[in-house]
Amino acid sequence: MALSLRFKKGPTKFQQAADGSMTLIEHVRELRNRLFLASLGLVGGLIVGFILADATFELLKEPYCSLPNAIDAAGNCKSFVQLSPATGFIIKLKIALWVGLVVSAPVWLYQLWAFIAPGLHRHERKWAYVFVALAAPLFAGGAVLAYAVVDKGLYFLLEAGVTGTDTTLEASAYVDFVTNMILLFGVAFEFPLILLMLNFTGVATAKRLLSWWRIVVFLSFAFAAIATPDPGPFGMTLLAASLSALYFVAVGVAFINDKRKGRGKEIYADLNDDEISPLAEERVPVGASDPVEAPTAIGAPTPVERPAPLERRFDDMT
Repeated sequence: MALSLRFKKGPTKFQQAADGSMTLIEHVRELRNRLFLASLGLVGGLIVGFILADATFELLKEPYCSLPNAIDAAGNCKSFVQLSPATGFIIKLKIALWVGLVVSAPVWLYQLWAFIAPGLHRHERKWAYVFVALAAPLFAGGAVLAYAVVDKGLYFLLEAGVTGTDTTLEASAYVDFVTNMILLFGVAFEFPLILLMLNFTGVATAKRLLSWWRIVVFLSFAFAAIATPDPGPFGMTLLAASLSALYFVAVGVAFINDKRKGRGKEIYADLNDDEISPLAEERVPVGASDPVEAPTAIGAPTPVERPAPLERRFDDMT
């Protein structure tokens, strides 16, 4: 006689959080576990980033070494100035942290998504997948663009300065300049996702988004002038032009989405607001009414007894 053991599997944590059967304490424990796993991923990414810090620093140094005045007489790239004994180690820790965040992004992003996703509907999770899939290449595109053009900004700043082009740069300030440019361009390239989110959720149509073009272009140049670490005109103009171009691309996608969903072709879209709506005239013949019955006679009212004298209304106690 064969014996078979069957284990009845209970609902997963995702199913419990989605159907609302998870208690508050279980939610707190779930958050604790997710944060712990995300922290382990960050620690692992930090270790990998610390190992790759030297190679990453050489990569960040390439825009400066590509300048004609950054090469010494021996044909080598000039070294940076270190003003403090701990500057080199602090720079290595900064680079390790940035690299660790990028390397461990699949881990901590998944833990964040696993905690938030049960509270979303199925169609909301579908759109979240789409927007996350678009956010990664947009950020990468902005970072690559910033890295490709940062040498142009450096050349302008060193050429236009009063100290001359042979100025030796401080290591920490240079690394902050390059990493801030890369981070700013990467985050700014996520701007079209906000517009697409407004359109796909039905908050704003493509025509409404297009009507904002003057404000968007002005705010793009104002944001670029304030947030860009490059005070020269090259970096600010490039960032503002990129934001404006991405805005018009997002509006174009919004027009395609509106056409696909049939927005603007509603039942009252072709009617004038000041025109009276035509009403169909329906004539119903009026027939003879039903006969009315004769009124019923009302009986005479019952006579009211006369009230007793005042001295008889109360007894000896009252």
